[in-house]
Amino acid sequence: MDITVVWAAIIALGVFMYVVLDGFDLGVGILFPFFPDTGERDRMMLTLAPIWDGNETWLVLGGAALFAAFPVVYSIALAALYLPIVLMLVCLIFRGVSFEIRGKARRTKNLWSLAFMFGSAGATFMQGVILASYLQGIPVANREFSGDAFFWITPFSLLTGLGLIATYALLGACWLVMKVDGDLQRRLHRLVSPLTIVLLAFIVAVSIWTPLSDPAIARRWFESGLLYRLLPIPALVAGAAVLMFGVARKRRGYLSFLLALVLVTLGYIGLLVSIWPYAIPGALNLWDAAAPRSSQLFALVGVVIIIPIILVYTTAGYWVFRGKVTHDAAYD
Repeated sequence: MDITVVWAAIIALGVFMYVVLDGFDLGVGILFPFFPDTGERDRMMLTLAPIWDGNETWLVLGGAALFAAFPVVYSIALAALYLPIVLMLVCLIFRGVSFEIRGKARRTKNLWSLAFMFGSAGATFMQGVILASYLQGIPVANREFSGDAFFWITPFSLLTGLGLIATYALLGACWLVMKVDGDLQRRLHRLVSPLTIVLLAFIVAVSIWTPLSDPAIARRWFESGLLYRLLPIPALVAGAAVLMFGVARKRRGYLSFLLALVLVTLGYIGLLVSIWPYAIPGALNLWDAAAPRSSQLFALVGVVIIIPIILVYTTAGYWVFRGKVTHDAAYD
């Protein structure tokens, strides 16, 4: 068993779980401008009240696993992406504080709504920028970051940041369709199809731009025979989108959320295929960047224990607070 590949799979799982769970969580805040009514915003936030902080556990797990298994990547990525990471964390802090204070505030409620809205959108945008910067390749020399502090500001990173906002907005809309009813649910249903179209446009743009921006990725896609194995992914994306439009017309909330997850999963698979087997695209592969085997084995014991615990309490939280949020619900 190649333990380096096992650790890569663990980190990939952690990132995927964070994108899915905190994705719809952040997406609710991104949708705030479409619903200016205070009462409706209260219901939207109440759908997240029992689970929002638990969703971010996967972000902590991913960072800790990266530090344990690939410390070189951790040090390079932190040095290279320090500014967008700090901006993302600041947005998450403001968002978390606003979540707690807004429920009790009276005169400053609109101010905290803005903090929740901009914190959600800002954190999402920075995550997209970080992803694009990583995908394009971090300048590395002698196993250290060798680029400019602002190398991450590129047209591609800005495009990816906006694309992730569209992705999370769709996840948030589909989540809310499951969790609310009445007129609010009907208006959320009307957002699903336009958001799907916007997401598809970003998927096409990023899919075309990615191989054009990195010759190594282009060679992997077009010269290694991988293209034929990737062809089912665009077909599956198109099929999921068609089903999404039909489900949105029939107003089936659970199926909308499931199909949104399918779209995210397909995009994530495409990303993993594009960067494999690199820990830092174009610079270090997984085995060059891995910690000593003894360190990986030692840390793996803890991960084998903690991941089932996280899965159990996450599942329990969603199960206990299943069902719709009613008009008379309150956050205490």
